[in-house]
Order: sequence, then C-alpha cells, then structure tokens
Amino acid sequence: MCGITGALTFKNSAFEITEEYITAMRDTMIHRGPDGAGTWVSGDRSVGLGHRRLSIIDLSESAAQPMCSHDESVQLVYNGEIYNHEEIRRELDAIRPRKWKTHHSDTEVIIHAYEEWGVDCLEKFRGMFAFALWDTRLGRLWLVRDRIGIKPLYYSIHHGRITFASEIKALLEDPDQKRVLDERSFFHFLSMIFSPAPDSLFEGINKIPGGCWLMVDRNGKSELRRYWDVLERTTPLTDASEDEIAEMIIETLREAVQLRKVSDVPVGVFLSGGIDSSTNTALFSEGAREPVKTFTIGYDTDYGSYKNEIHYAKMMAEYGGAIYHEKLLNIDYLIDFLPQMVHLQDEPIADPVCVPVYYVSKLARDNGVIVCQVGEGADELFFGYGHWKHLLQLQQWDNLPVPRFMKKMGLAALRSIGKEDNLPFEWLRRGSLGQPVFWGGTDYFTDYQKRKLLSDRLNKNFSDITTWDVMRPLRQRFIEKDWEKSDMNWMSFIDLHQRLPELLLMRVDKMSMGVSLETRVPFLDHKFVELAFSIPQSLKLKNGTLKYMLKKSVRGVIPDELIDRPKQGFGVPLHEWFFDKLGDRVKNEIKYFCEQTDLLDKQYVDSLFDSQRFTDLWFVFNFALWWKEFLE
Repeated sequence: MCGITGALTFKNSAFEITEEYITAMRDTMIHRGPDGAGTWVSGDRSVGLGHRRLSIIDLSESAAQPMCSHDESVQLVYNGEIYNHEEIRRELDAIRPRKWKTHHSDTEVIIHAYEEWGVDCLEKFRGMFAFALWDTRLGRLWLVRDRIGIKPLYYSIHHGRITFASEIKALLEDPDQKRVLDERSFFHFLSMIFSPAPDSLFEGINKIPGGCWLMVDRNGKSELRRYWDVLERTTPLTDASEDEIAEMIIETLREAVQLRKVSDVPVGVFLSGGIDSSTNTALFSEGAREPVKTFTIGYDTDYGSYKNEIHYAKMMAEYGGAIYHEKLLNIDYLIDFLPQMVHLQDEPIADPVCVPVYYVSKLARDNGVIVCQVGEGADELFFGYGHWKHLLQLQQWDNLPVPRFMKKMGLAALRSIGKEDNLPFEWLRRGSLGQPVFWGGTDYFTDYQKRKLLSDRLNKNFSDITTWDVMRPLRQRFIEKDWEKSDMNWMSFIDLHQRLPELLLMRVDKMSMGVSLETRVPFLDHKFVELAFSIPQSLKLKNGTLKYMLKKSVRGVIPDELIDRPKQGFGVPLHEWFFDKLGDRVKNEIKYFCEQTDLLDKQYVDSLFDSQRFTDLWFVFNFALWWKEFLE
C-alpha cells in the first residue's frame, strides 16, 4: 500500500516536468508511505512518476518504486496488492525464462505481465490496485483502478498536461491546478454524501471509476474504458442446491481471506462482533501459527442512539483464540480529530464513521500491525441491511400495474397536506416517473429537501437535473446485462458501483492510510463478488432472513449467537454529542459557511437545527469544514 503520483505533458506544451515538481506532489502523501520514496523523470522532461512506499511485500530496496523494466521501456508506480503474484510469476516463467530483479515483488510482476499480455494482463490480477504505467515505446500512459475501486486514483487534465495521484492534495501542489467547487457534484453530494465517480467536488479533478482504465498518449488523446463488469462475469446458480451454494460461498471466502494474509509484515483484523468481521477473524485464524490480533472500537458509555457491541467482539476473539485490543471513544476524540479528518478526506466523505475508523486504525498501528482485514461489502452482496427489506417491499408495490397518473394524484394529495419533506414522498415521486425506488444506500436529502436547502442561484442553475442523471446509465447497463433483472440485484449493483467505492471504501482507505495502515477487503475479492451476483434472488432473503445464504454458509464457523442476533451496524452517537460540545461547533462553522458563500438557503439550514436533524447537519458541517480547508 502506497501513494502514487505523476504527470505527462502533451506535445507542443512548453511545460517541463522536474524532479522538484513531482517530489512536491509526492510528499503531500508521506502518511501513505513512510518507509521510502522515489521519483523518476524522463530525459526529455515530458513524463514524471513519484512514489511513497509502505513496505508490505518484498521489503528489500530492489522492490522500491518507481520501478522499470530491464530495458527501461516500461516505468511503473503502483499502490495496492496483487495477492496471486507468485502464481502469475510462475506462469510467466513457464512461458519463457525471465530475469527478475526482485525476489518476490508483486510490482515487478505487473511490469512483466504487461510486457507479456499488454493491458489485458489485468485479467490475471487478483487484488486491489491503482497504478500508473508509462510505456515509452508506445508513448502511452495507463491509469488503472482495481475492479471494485478499493484503491483511489484521481487525475486532472489542464494546461497541456495530465496529473494523477492517490490523493487530491497531491494534485493541488501543481501551481496551475485551480481550486474551484464543482457545483454540479455538490448538487449530487447532498443526495449521496459523496461525489459520484468520475467527478469529484473539485472542478476539473476526476476519479478513475472502479473496474476502469484511462489511456492517454503524448498528443493528449485519451480513452476511458471499463475492463471488468460483474454482470458479464456471472454463472447463474439456478440448478445448484442451497447446501452446494453455501459450500461455494465459504470456500471462496476462505480462499479470499487466506490470500489476504500474504505479507512480510504483521497482519490483523478489525473486529466489531458482527457476522462479517467475526467470519474474517475465524477464517484468518485457520492454520495460523500464532493468534491473530484483533482491534475493536467502542464508546465510553452506552448511548441511547448507539449501544456498544464490544462484548460480542470479545466473545468472538475468545472463540477464535485471538488477541483482543479495544479502545473506547468519547466526544473529545471526535473534536480533536476534526482538523485531521478533513485534511485526510481530500473531499468530504460525510459519514461520521470516519472517526471510529481512524481510531481503530491507529489502535492497530500502535500495536505493531501494519495490515488489517476489514469486513466491508458483505451487506451489499448478501442483502444485510434491515431498511433494504422495507425498500424492497416498496419496490414490489411500485411494480404493481398501477397507472402513473394515479401515483401523481397521490403526490398531489401528499403535497396538499404538506408532506413533501420526507422520504415516502420522494419514493412515490420516483415511482410516478418510472424510476426505481432504490437509488443507493446513501439516500439523504430528497429532491424536495435539496431544492429547499440550495440557494436560489443554484436552484436556477440546476433546474433541469436530478441525481437520477447519475443513476440512469447504471440502470440502463443493469437492465441490459443482469441475468435475473431482480430488484435485489439492482440494489447490490448500484451500491457496488457508487456507495461502496466512493464512500465506504474511500473512508477506510483515507482514514487507515492516515496512520500508514493497509486495509484488505476479503468480501470484495472479485471472484467472491461474481459468485454473490450468481445467486438467485429467492435465496438471498429466504424466509425474510437478512443474509440468509451467508449465514447458512458460516454456521459452524462462528458462534450461532453472533449469527442469530439482530444486526446493529456501526455508528456514532451524534444525537447525544450534539447536545454536548459538538453542537456549538457545528452551529458556528455552518453559520460562517453560509455567511461566506451563496450555496445554501440559510433559513432552511436553521430549520434543520430547529428540528434537530443532526445527521443532516453533520453532512453540511463536514462539507463546510472541507470548504474552509481547501477552497477558502
């Protein structure tokens, strides 16, 4: 796990890339790579690459980056892990013997794989990665993000060049990079609490979407292409029995966990006491020579809005023979962390869970662990959220052959009694337009609420758009390609492409790398994801049981008490903390933000305070802090 950056100037550009220019961008990300650094600039100063190293696999100097091929025609900087790199190395040697400069570096495997198969080498890789590869012979730069989007990769094309990096703050070191809010992204941010790829909240700075590569040549010609689509990789399991599917699930997951144990430094597990992290712990412990280290975060008291789950985590640690570490947070930890949180986020990731994720990462790093496995992805793949059941029922009702004009009449009735400012109105509005009810797990400000929250200027500018514009191309792809075209598959599909990579995985990456800790995600191994999308809808919520198939597959692996207990989900006691030190801080920051900008309607913002909509206020607060840090 590392930080990468670089730049390519186009022909006829007078700009020259220097080592100082690359190094300045590179060293904004020391936290991503405290173990070493490297810079390479081409002889004609048209290309430059920079790398900050967090040493995980092959700790030798020979594995340092930027790394080049033997003839120096290929230059590479890379962030992530290729878990099957030894297998690929053997395959390459079987084709023909090669000279290897490293003993077991996965970085060098990427170079030789590219030399052998070109960009199609991506088909071979099982892992998480974001890399930049410069092909001198073809004059092409390849920017690649892994299939799911576990690792971030940003880029900007301006002033006759392209710059790229693992974090936006590196791009901002370019003196010609403008710092301007992308107001259209802000419009969508209010619905999704993140900026949907390929856009960011900085105008002119983009993200490579998960499963895609961007190719740019010396003339400035670029091509963005999707190289992996889960809908094209499924094998419908319509003829398999429940027991057979359960066995496939646990064996594929067991393999994914074992692959993610590969490391030359200590590896641990984040343990919450839920099914996902407990399964990680159990499978990680299988065949282990010594107890796995687990790390748990809780709070100093049981709050009304959030009850600690620490006793479940302790139960699992004892069951698995693991070493247990915990840290209890209070409001002072949040207040102290706010400036660093905003700096690490790069753009607002308006989820307060960033706070405990940071502190559990720090707990692991403070205890000598440099890599941790995390449980993200299981809920999205196996229907694990309680509110999804409600939304699925609403979608099934919406699917009934009711004329749209009747739904519009229902909207008019709700509007007449002042019920526009709620989610039921929004869901009915979508149904009346022939749109799916579910737009992703981050459904916050509704269209009506957003229009009330935005300033008159922004409402006028965006009178002809809605956040459905972001969903529409994904919906079209889903309808064209999904083998079952089920409502459940849609819910998994949209979150796999939006909420997971740009919110949940982004918060894990930014917060863990803030303390130089690598995180690995077994449930998002691409083979496991393909398997999950091959399971029929009828089995995912059988008998109304959330995660029915996953629970069936892990019974006997973890205690039944953990499988059968109600799902809670990890959260932050915002309600109570707003009545403590947080409330005044939020009020002051949002007031200042509204006075200095013309983005929001102050009267509606005040109504959020009056109605104690603390979660909504956190989203605005996070954005206001980001604006102050990066734009003001």
